[in-house]
Amino acid sequence: MDELLGQQSGLEARIAALVAPALDGMGYALVRVAVLGRERPTVQIMAEKTGGEAIGIGDCETISGALGAVLDVANPIPGAWTLEVSSAGIDRPLTRRRDWERFAGHLTRVELAEPVDGRKRITATILGAEADAAILSLENGDRLAIPFTAIRRARLVLTEALIAANTPDTPTH
Repeated sequence: MDELLGQQSGLEARIAALVAPALDGMGYALVRVAVLGRERPTVQIMAEKTGGEAIGIGDCETISGALGAVLDVANPIPGAWTLEVSSAGIDRPLTRRRDWERFAGHLTRVELAEPVDGRKRITATILGAEADAAILSLENGDRLAIPFTAIRRARLVLTEALIAANTPDTPTH
């Protein structure tokens, strides 16, 4: 199981710790957990197949049933709540070290917890990952290592190259 990189905290981290092993046992990987709202919170679980493939509606239904049971038993949220399960999507968040390695060569938009070189938002090409940092290439060619702990949010930018990389080859006759 590939650990989420410090972007989950509090309730979201507790929920991630509960659902990740269940997902792993079903052949899926946790991408992100988000808890939205106060009166009747919505727990959003974003997942993908262990091999990195996208998931379909049937997968979401299977995951929802299994994780709903896990969360009902563990009861991390008092009162009523709603569970939403989705695929990571093409312009997905980057939440694990392997995401930074897998999507090397693609464009990312990173929001930082604290400014780096005076900037809190950076758009750059992913070069990969080191043990504790995402490695990026800035537009001017400079190489930048951003500690995973400094990243608040990061997503892929929807580009033609990303679409092409995620489109299955169609046979031509």
